[in-house]
Parts: sequence; C-alpha cells; structure tokens
Amino acid sequence: MMVVEVTGKTLNEAIDSALSKLGTTIDELEYEILEEGTKGFLGIGAKPYRIKAGKKFNPSERARSFLMEVFAAMNMSVSFDIKQQENHLFIELKGENMGVIIGKRGQTLDSLQYLVNLIVNRGDGDYVNIILDAENYRSKRKQTLEMLAYNLARKAKTLKKDITLEPMNPYERRIIHFALQNDRYVTTHSEGDGSSRYVVISPKIVRKV
Repeated sequence: MMVVEVTGKTLNEAIDSALSKLGTTIDELEYEILEEGTKGFLGIGAKPYRIKAGKKFNPSERARSFLMEVFAAMNMSVSFDIKQQENHLFIELKGENMGVIIGKRGQTLDSLQYLVNLIVNRGDGDYVNIILDAENYRSKRKQTLEMLAYNLARKAKTLKKDITLEPMNPYERRIIHFALQNDRYVTTHSEGDGSSRYVVISPKIVRKV
C-alpha cells in the first residue's frame, strides 16, 4: 500500500493534501494523526497537523486495475463481473475470444489467476482468495473431472490395481479427492512434486470376515 506523510494548517487541509497525492477519495482513505496541530498565540509557535495516510485495502479494485492493464496490453476488450463472499473474490471475465484467456485445459486462466492472487495479496490486508473464470469454464471442468474420477475409480476396482492420473494443479486434484472421498472401494492420494504432482486412485483391500 502506498503511504504518504503530509502536513496542513488544519486536519482537513492535511487530509486534502493526502487525497491529492494518493489520487483517491475520502471514502477510500485511511489515516493516522502523527502530530496534532496548534494555533499558537497570534500565529506565533503554530504547528501544522501531520498525518500518515494511505488507500484502504480494496481487493476488487486492485484486481480490476491489474486485469485492465493486462488486457489492454493484449489489445483485448474484456469486462468483469466481480463478487466477493467473505475472503473469496469471484471474477467472471466476459468478452470475445475467451478461449485465448482460458488456454489449453485452463492453463492460461490458471496462470492469470495466480498472478492476480499475487497482486491482490501483496502484504497488506487480510488474504483474499481470487477465483478467475471465463465462459463458466470452472464449472464445466469440475463436472468433467468428477466424471473422470468416477470412471477411473470403477476401473481401479475392476482391475484391482492403481490408476494414475495426469499431473494437475492443486484445485483440480482437490476435485478428484473430494469426488471419491466417500467411495467404499477406493482411496486417493497425490504423488510427485510441483507442477508434476498427480493423483493416484487405489483399490481398497477388502478383508472378508
């Protein structure tokens, strides 16, 4: 967060100075009085107000500003539908050629989401989890992965051997784990490191009584 220290003959004058330097409005400003001003006697010995001020942490505006810069550099016209629920910020991207933003298996969308999370959560304010979506890709991908999980679980049970999935990001691996967490006949776990981490579906050993 950009912070400035300013002075003014009055508190309002100091606040106006801070607003001008930060390029913001009073409802977006937070400040701390460092030194109370005094009028002195006939102006002699007068001291100005000194305050430290900065913009309030606004994850929506920070995310919007960054994305606008990115898409302007890409010469793309994209609009945003932003909704915040507690510590989650959901951003739906709308425009033409969204396939370019989604990328192969959502890789471009995931990379952009990662960058937005870095920008929004850069040291001040509570952590906000940014979820970026376009053309309802996340929901469609979730359904695809759930069906994949059920089909491969049946295969693991039938063949009685481990089934290894392709490498996935943490979000997609969680979908697989969650889809099969209550399955009586298989278990899941992750193996590998970094971007090569993948899910393994294993048949449970059923002991006869």
